[in-house]
Amino acid sequence: QLQFVESGGGLAQPGGSLRLSCVVSGATLEYIAVGWFRQVPGKEREAVSCISSSTGAITHYTDSVKGRFTISRDNAANTVYLQMNSLKPEDTAVYYCAQITFCSSKVYALRNRWDAWGQGTLVTVSE
Repeated sequence: QLQFVESGGGLAQPGGSLRLSCVVSGATLEYIAVGWFRQVPGKEREAVSCISSSTGAITHYTDSVKGRFTISRDNAANTVYLQMNSLKPEDTAVYYCAQITFCSSKVYALRNRWDAWGQGTLVTVSE
């Protein structure tokens, strides 16, 4: 059974950094394109970033995080990362990772390939 487990969230000050991890089990990560999504209570979940399968040569970001967030993958460790720098209060959300069909430049259109989501990891950016 394919599972995604997110971790690494926490409290950060504005301007600070966090690195999120997404451990994938039940499938060979190398063959999977992965997206990071986030959701604020009361709002729709939005896609933040994606990385292509295999080497992860293709990455895309939503405009609000470009230049601040970096997505990467370590297939040997079955893990996808999201390095978040220069954090802003508006980055506060629960972050999720999921399999996507492919990594598109139209990040807003990315969708979880499956219906299920993991527990997510909470990121809070505040003084």
